[in-house]
Order: sequence, then C-alpha cells, then structure tokens
Amino acid sequence: MSNLDQAGTFMIGDRRVKRMGYGAMQLAGPGVFGPPKDRNGAIAVLRAVIKAGVNHIDTSDFYGPHITNQLIREALHPYGDDLTIVTKISAKRGADGSWLPALSADELRAAVHDNLHNLGLDVLDVVNFRSMHGLHGPAEGSIEEQLTVLAELQQ
Repeated sequence: MSNLDQAGTFMIGDRRVKRMGYGAMQLAGPGVFGPPKDRNGAIAVLRAVIKAGVNHIDTSDFYGPHITNQLIREALHPYGDDLTIVTKISAKRGADGSWLPALSADELRAAVHDNLHNLGLDVLDVVNFRSMHGLHGPAEGSIEEQLTVLAELQQ
C-alpha cells in the first residue's frame, strides 16, 4: 500500500477520491499564462501522478488560458473511470495575462463549455464557482455579487 492509499479517501457526490489530488495550475507557463517551458515534461508529470495513484485533478480553463486543460486531455484522454476532474469558473485572462472576473450568466456558461471542450468531456464531474475578485483577500460586495449571479443561473 502506498502512502497515497494510506491517506484515505472521501466522497465528492457519488465519487470516491483519494485525499491527495493534483492541482494542475502550475502546468501552464510563468504566471499561469501561456504554454509551459517544457510541454513534454508537463505531459510526463500528469501521467506520473495518475501512475502514482492520484484519482482527482483540480484544474480550470482559465489556466493558460486553455493550456492546462489541453495538456490534461493530451496526456490522459480517454480518462479512466476512477478519475475525477474538478474545475472552476468565474474568471478569464486578459491578453496581458491579467486575471479578470467573468461573472455574468453567459460568461459562466461559456466557461463550462470551454472546460468541456478543452478537456474532451461531455460532462464535468465537479464545477466550483471561484471568486477571483481579489487575489489578496475578499472584495467588498463579493458575496452579494455571487448570490446575484447564482440566482441568474437558476432562471
């Protein structure tokens, strides 16, 4: 039994995942923007974490943008039945690499579709709403803004 297995598991919905997952954010280039310096190395890392027993990956299509999800698809598709992919939405990247809120219902729907397309999936296992208002702390009014957006999505 590996140390990864000894750490235990938990449930995300009806999916059992190991407590240790892999956060794919740093697979993109410097500043989480653009392609990685070593594309083959990034692919190798993804394959190695799966071989080590990791069964859930945390990602987002705004990493790169699109780069990280495309790397995951290239390295791991078709995905094993036990792999859970967790993604997040509510931001986008400016041409200069800046982090921008993407909170309208249309932007959130587009982000889901971008994740599906770039990961090569028909369904996403988990989608988290990630507030990107302030990288160094909460922004004023962010809870109210999030509730408004979530209410729009339910209509």
